[in-house]
Amino acid sequence: MGHNNTCHHHVKGFHADPFSHSLSSASNGGDRRRKCGNNEKSGGSGFIFLPFFLFLLISTSTIQHVSGHLWDGVVVTQADFQALRAIKNEIIDIRGVLKSWNDSGVGACSGGWAGIKCVNGEVIAIQLPWRGLGGRISEKIGQLQSLRKLSLHDNALGGSVPFTLGLLPNLRGVYLFNNKLSGSIPPSLGNCPMLQSLDISNNSLSGKIPPSLARSSRIFRINLSFNSLSGSIPSSLTMSPSLTILALQHNNLSGFIPDSWGGTGKKKASQLQVLTLDHNLISGTIPVSLGKLALLENVSLSHNQIVGAIPSELGALSRLQILDLSNNAINGSLPASFSNLSSLVSLNLESNQLANHIPDSMDRLHNLSVLNLKNNKLDGQIPPSLGNISSIIQIDFSENKLVGEIPDSLTKLAKLTSFNVSYNNLSGTVPSLLSKRFNATSFEGNLELCGFISSKPCSSPAPHNLPAQSPHAPPKPHHRKLSTKDIILIVAGILLLILLVLCCFLLCCLIRRRAASSRKSSKTAKAAASARGVEKGASAGGEVESGGEAGGKLVHFDGPFVFTADDLLCATAEIMGKSAFGTAYKATLEDGNQVAVKRLREKTTKGQKEFETEVAALGKIRHPNLLALRAYYLGPKGEKLLVFDYMTKGSLASFLHEF
Repeated sequence: MGHNNTCHHHVKGFHADPFSHSLSSASNGGDRRRKCGNNEKSGGSGFIFLPFFLFLLISTSTIQHVSGHLWDGVVVTQADFQALRAIKNEIIDIRGVLKSWNDSGVGACSGGWAGIKCVNGEVIAIQLPWRGLGGRISEKIGQLQSLRKLSLHDNALGGSVPFTLGLLPNLRGVYLFNNKLSGSIPPSLGNCPMLQSLDISNNSLSGKIPPSLARSSRIFRINLSFNSLSGSIPSSLTMSPSLTILALQHNNLSGFIPDSWGGTGKKKASQLQVLTLDHNLISGTIPVSLGKLALLENVSLSHNQIVGAIPSELGALSRLQILDLSNNAINGSLPASFSNLSSLVSLNLESNQLANHIPDSMDRLHNLSVLNLKNNKLDGQIPPSLGNISSIIQIDFSENKLVGEIPDSLTKLAKLTSFNVSYNNLSGTVPSLLSKRFNATSFEGNLELCGFISSKPCSSPAPHNLPAQSPHAPPKPHHRKLSTKDIILIVAGILLLILLVLCCFLLCCLIRRRAASSRKSSKTAKAAASARGVEKGASAGGEVESGGEAGGKLVHFDGPFVFTADDLLCATAEIMGKSAFGTAYKATLEDGNQVAVKRLREKTTKGQKEFETEVAALGKIRHPNLLALRAYYLGPKGEKLLVFDYMTKGSLASFLHEF
């Protein structure tokens, strides 16, 4: 049988009927190295070489332990060995991480070399993040023709991104973020047909973005943020059918945003979910074609030079959760279509030139938490309907031209922790509940607004129909002398009043300090999210890869094995057990490594977001008595697979049933 048929059989096993696997189908995969030893058994010539084989057996026994690892006899290929030596020679290793990379090559493919993973003697992964490595990445890396994953992020590597990376036909993931790389991005990276994820953010790269980066039909994440890239955004990136995350924020990009999003003609619609272009020099208007990106969840175009009105077509983005257009020169009105953004959580339009009224239909945004319209030219009244958005936490309407009174309906917003309407033309009395919850700075700058500070009370009408005192009634003199008891009571009352005022003062100070601390924490959290923003769905501590040809998403945690979604789905599988929650398999990967895979039943699992949150927490747990969760896979039809280390000594159930 061919490889394709085998792969199809295993994909069907994981996605369709989990009980279709048998021991015979699992054993058919075999170990490649085991098969190689049984190819030629005929003839008597083997006796001629018997002394030679005995010599090899004796020699090998002397080098069974290499760097503390048992050598399994697999030798790295000469080309890969030479490439690894060249890479080591150009790296500054102050911590001695590469000490295990010996001059003989022994142990390179047996776990003896730090960060190296092999299949059949060929290097498929280099994983050395957070190792304090300096120097540069050698161009000899292009000799590792089987390399799938290059993970050297969070080091101090300098020099340029090797041009020869574009010569690697099997390269799937490049993770070089948080280093000191300089120079331009090599256009040759577009020649890698299997490339899925490219993250070289937070370096010192310059020059233009190569249009060829979108050439790979499997690319789903491009993160070039926090560099010094210039020029315009290539229109080819807007037409990639597989691209999910495009992060280009904090660069020097200029020109217009291409208006070809979502593809043209017969090309597939875009899968884009995250688009961050903030903190650049981009000009022009917001493209109307952004409204075609039906899966879009996060759009950040802030801190640019964008002009014109907000397209009403953006109201069609039903999955949009974050929209940040702040600090531009956008004018016009707030589109009425924004009321259709049912998933919107944060809307930031601060520091633009928006005018006219705030739409009354904003109360249809039931998930809205942050509404920031600060420093615009908005007029009219604050819509009372905003009091119906029970989820809202922050409102900032300061530095506009709003008039009228503050609606009493806003006092119903129990989650509201930040409220600012300062420097408008508001009038009337501040609702008492709002004046008690927020300090005077939230209301200052409104000349006709009163009731929010003691020095500016609201005037009350003079009392009517009071009985007039007769002018002929003589005043009644009171000349009673205060007794000692009266004096003591008066003094005690004054002291009690002073103590009460002091307690109120201390309480106010405490409340202000907590509020200031809360605002500072909020700003810090926003800055951190912007710095790495982009990785939607990306779980904490995991590296995301696409689901390969079958679709879906594979998320890795730390672990000794390197595999892709295709590797996992094409693995031979053997049923180990079944339960009410799913079926457990022993899966043998293409490289011979074994993992435990549990396929969860659909009716016993939660929604995708809750599932990913809980699995991300499980992936962090490490304990000697618990199996480590190494990865999880979400299929295109809701399938959920958990990947654990495989324990070769059986289960408790098997031991119990032996007796």
